[in-house]
Amino acid sequence: MMLDAAFLSRLQFAMTIMFHYLFPPLTIGLALLMVAMEWLHLRTGDKLYASMTRFWARIFAVNFAMGVATGITMEFQFGTNWAAYARFVGDVFGPALAAEGILAFFLESCFLGVLLFGWNRVPPRVHFLCTVMVALGSVISAFLITAANSWQQTPAGHVLVGTGPYMKAQMADFFAMVFSPSSLSRFAHVLMGCCVQGSFVVMGVCSYYLLRGRHVDFAKKCFPLALGLGLASTTAMLITGHRSAVVMAQYQPAKAAALEGLYESTDRAGLPLIGFPDSEARTLRYKIEIPGLLTWLIHGSKGGRVQGLNEFPREDWPPVFLAFQVYHAMLGLGTAFICWTLLNGLLLWRGTLFSSKLVLMGNLAAALGPYLANQFGWAAAELGRQPWTVYGVLRTQDSVSAVVPASHVLGSLLLFGLLYLALFCVWLFVMADKIEHGPEDAPPEPLAAPAGGA
Repeated sequence: MMLDAAFLSRLQFAMTIMFHYLFPPLTIGLALLMVAMEWLHLRTGDKLYASMTRFWARIFAVNFAMGVATGITMEFQFGTNWAAYARFVGDVFGPALAAEGILAFFLESCFLGVLLFGWNRVPPRVHFLCTVMVALGSVISAFLITAANSWQQTPAGHVLVGTGPYMKAQMADFFAMVFSPSSLSRFAHVLMGCCVQGSFVVMGVCSYYLLRGRHVDFAKKCFPLALGLGLASTTAMLITGHRSAVVMAQYQPAKAAALEGLYESTDRAGLPLIGFPDSEARTLRYKIEIPGLLTWLIHGSKGGRVQGLNEFPREDWPPVFLAFQVYHAMLGLGTAFICWTLLNGLLLWRGTLFSSKLVLMGNLAAALGPYLANQFGWAAAELGRQPWTVYGVLRTQDSVSAVVPASHVLGSLLLFGLLYLALFCVWLFVMADKIEHGPEDAPPEPLAAPAGGA
């Protein structure tokens, strides 16, 4: 098993995409916050808001660069480890990736330079427009990537041409592919996850400054903005997550059953909080559940059939135990985020938050939580899709490159591991250095118009 080319290729892709996914959620969340900060600067004239935007733009740039560098390697793997998959889905998957590169990445890259270096070179409103364009580009990028992945989850807008080993998916309707049954609900959930990560990192850095007694005015003005986004996005996660789960139960019932550890179909299924799926005995052991809640969440009523795994062939089951655990870890963290932001909000309203060292220290630890939750969410989505790369159409075992031996995949996996470890250390060092340096106390003023207007 350990030297199976398909298993090693999956492991390599999982490692590269999980490392890559450390960075885009933070850049998206920060970009939205930077828009709010710079808008407040234009509205109030308070230089502190400009200082906030400049500081977080530097953090944004570091993570944007890391995201670009680590994202390229994933696409290369389509042509090396996953050649059969690339041939099968290229006519469908390719246009979405091309649109992401041409529209979103180009938009971000062009305006990011002005955002970083145009503070005293362009008028304030032009600079604000560039910040908006960077945020818009990051959101469009997230949508197109999520849409491409959602097509693998709920395929639509394509036709199958050819037969046998020459069969492939061909685009029939671009908009049907982009707006597949799960794309909008999954995108909304992904976007809220990005907002949670961005807000919690900002709250953590502000708490660090308050504990150290440095940049206190900066931290006290910046923290409420991040907390507001955190309160909104953690609450919205309940809605987007529920909608995504309903769509999943409709279009991917085996995946939904695996994530909930449901083996027997039932008309009144409970929602498990914890448990240990036993696929040999086909039961969820040591479970603690809320009776009837799963049926109510899916159907909106006390009665309604929820399909269990026993209705599907055993070879079509996902890895139930691991999928169940990462999914419920994500749910547990999401619930904790709501409680934690509400606590911060209550203390801020009472005027005691910035003097509570215990809560401020908790914010430092809480900044790591969304990183874990986003990783768990991605893992649950991809593990639940197994054994398919394109759900119900193309199996993972049939997607790997036939001519790449397992030893080559193992060698590249080890090299990638070492390279990413080095990159991770560099990222930590640069991030720590920029946070320790802190914001500039007096951001430069925009250049005044030349005398005479020429």
